[in-house]
Amino acid sequence: MSGVPTNGGQGRDATQQRGGARNGAAGEPAPHGAASCGPLVNISRNPHRVRVIHQGVTFADTQAALTVAESGAPDTFYFPRADVNMARLERSNHTSRCPHKGDASYFHLRTEDGIVENAAWSYEAPINGAEDIKGYLAFYASRVDRIDQTS
Repeated sequence: MSGVPTNGGQGRDATQQRGGARNGAAGEPAPHGAASCGPLVNISRNPHRVRVIHQGVTFADTQAALTVAESGAPDTFYFPRADVNMARLERSNHTSRCPHKGDASYFHLRTEDGIVENAAWSYEAPINGAEDIKGYLAFYASRVDRIDQTS
């Protein structure tokens, strides 16, 4: 499962606007509601500031993001829970399975205008090789206004 297209990990400033991802690509659910999940290539610390902004509200803001690179998918930002406004997230009943990361739990995003369904996900008990993303959340770029990576 991947969530947020970036600039391909090249370290330049990047902004992902809502609706920019194609169906089945990172940031957009794959057909039949399952999220895309390519072979895990690398989990690395991201040296940039990364934010999730929707309707003018910042829902996540960190300088401690992880970037997950998977074969055939754009990189995905994972946010430490301490840097996410968890009061704005509501656990969903939706789950999915990635053979490279494990079982994903989903969260709805609560906004002033209502609920954005399954906007974020987390691997709460990732499998061997993906342990570094435990305690982190990722957001679908297509379900929020933007995800910014700045210097």
